[in-house]
Amino acid sequence: MRLDKIDLNLFVVFEALYRERSVTRVAAQLNLTQPAVSNNLSRLRETLDDALFVRSPEGMAPTPVADNIIVDVRKALELMRQSVGPDARFDPGRSEKTFRLGMNDLAEYLILPRLRGLVQAEAPHIAITSCYLARETATADLKSGQIDLLLDAPAINARELHQTALTTFPYVATMRKGHPLRRGKLSVERYIASEHLHVSSRRKGRGHVDIALNKMGKQRRIAMRVQNYLAAAKIVQETDLVWTVPRVLAGALSMKYRELPFDVEPLSWNLYWSRGAEEDPANRWMRQKLSTIAEQVMPQA
Repeated sequence: MRLDKIDLNLFVVFEALYRERSVTRVAAQLNLTQPAVSNNLSRLRETLDDALFVRSPEGMAPTPVADNIIVDVRKALELMRQSVGPDARFDPGRSEKTFRLGMNDLAEYLILPRLRGLVQAEAPHIAITSCYLARETATADLKSGQIDLLLDAPAINARELHQTALTTFPYVATMRKGHPLRRGKLSVERYIASEHLHVSSRRKGRGHVDIALNKMGKQRRIAMRVQNYLAAAKIVQETDLVWTVPRVLAGALSMKYRELPFDVEPLSWNLYWSRGAEEDPANRWMRQKLSTIAEQVMPQA
């Protein structure tokens, strides 16, 4: 039997009849006419090929088939009541929801291990899916529910979304062991005289470091541009390229680093979600978890 061929409202009438044993009381309770209740019962009888209820001195008595299915019908109706409407609730301990999070590989590296540890005891059946989300499609993906939450720089300004600042990460300069910049004073001149590695998911465009240097009338040479932070870490360890990276990642990867000889705006992370998900208890629960993790990461920044 295909579920898409069944009017699920019929089971609401079925459950009420099983409980009340009276077409008249069910009609009043569900704000239906008695003929409408009788019609719904006839349709469900035809669908399930059973009388379901027969008249008796005590009212509408359920058949064995009705007795067999009532427990599952009530469970299904209760799950639907919990999932929709103003009384919707979210039980982390029982939920099997898959949260779909938009983030880059830096966020995955810093956030997901902590997130798994934080939710495992409280929500053992919840699953998490992470994927990269282009800013051009972020608003549409959040509004449609394809993505539950997006963690990104504060570069998305859409009226259809809510957002909150999570954390900021200062930048430092990293280089391989034995690199000339590891010795002596790190001046702006020595910094820009080196060849640099830059991480970005975009094909072109300036980063925070380049914007800061431009304000000083200076420019660095980017010899390699990649889209993955962990790949960049491997490249820096095996080449003479200098990588300017959030300090929190340098520390997490046990990479030696030096403070920059000029001011650079730190990397900022915002959390975005659809306005339609503002009151969703599951979405609120995950937002709280991500905010907690941001606080844990911040002291290392």
